[in-house]
Order: sequence, then structure tokens, then C-alpha cells
Amino acid sequence: MGTLELKIPPPAVTALVAGMMWGISKVTPPLDVPGVIRVVVAVLFVLTGACISLAGVVAFRREKTTINPMKPETTSALITSGIYRFSRNPMYVGILFALLAWAVYLSSAWAMIGPVAFVLYINRFQIEPEERVLAGMFGAVYSDYKSAVRRWL
Repeated sequence: MGTLELKIPPPAVTALVAGMMWGISKVTPPLDVPGVIRVVVAVLFVLTGACISLAGVVAFRREKTTINPMKPETTSALITSGIYRFSRNPMYVGILFALLAWAVYLSSAWAMIGPVAFVLYINRFQIEPEERVLAGMFGAVYSDYKSAVRRWL
């Protein structure tokens, strides 16, 4: 199982999960929710997620550290300010919001399996390996940060 660690880029995982959600929505009964409500809620979720992710990217760029999730060992700084005071993984939180928006837009309760699958996969094969690397690089400072700030929200 460890062979999947840091192997599939999170955007690819997102695309696979979104495709799975679409497929599920095609073979399961839709929820009876008016289109305008679905679209408005989906747009609000996407905008929220985009703002959260963008705040994470901006913080990384400001500190001139890598945003490449496949190579956590190239991290040059531990970011603990800004959005990182609320979540250790705001970029993944933003993606989660986008997947939630997609489920709402698809009007499928069964499509909610997608965001759950995303969280489970990203926790195990992306975040846990990243955390091991960061713990090795930043030691007690990272450990303190990890105990003070949640992984997701």
C-alpha cells in the first residue's frame, strides 16, 4: 500500500474522484432540488474552496517554498501563519469544497461518496507521508504546530 504514497498528484486524484462522482450520479436517482438552488450552493462552495486554496498558495509563494505536493522534502519553510493558523492543509480543504460543490451540482446523495473517498485517500497517501517528512525536517516546531492546528478544518 505504501507504493501509492506521494505517487498520484492531488489534482489527478481530484479528477478521478470527480469522474467517479459523475458516473455514480448517472446510475443513481437524483435528489429533487431545484436547479437554481443547486447552482447557487455549488458556486458558493467552489468560491469558498478557491479562496481557501488560493490563500494557501499565496502563503507558500510569499515564503518562497514549494507547492509541489509530490516532493515535500523540497520544502524550505514551515508556514504557520495566515490560513495555516486554521488548517494545516488549506489547499486540500479547497479541493474538498470543490468536490462538495460538484456533488451538490450533480444533485446526487450517492456522489457524496466522492468527497469521503478523497479525504480518506489524501489522508493516507498524501498527508501522512508529507507529515513524516515535515516532522523530520522541522522536529519539535512541527510537532507543536501539528498539535495546535487541525489537519483539515
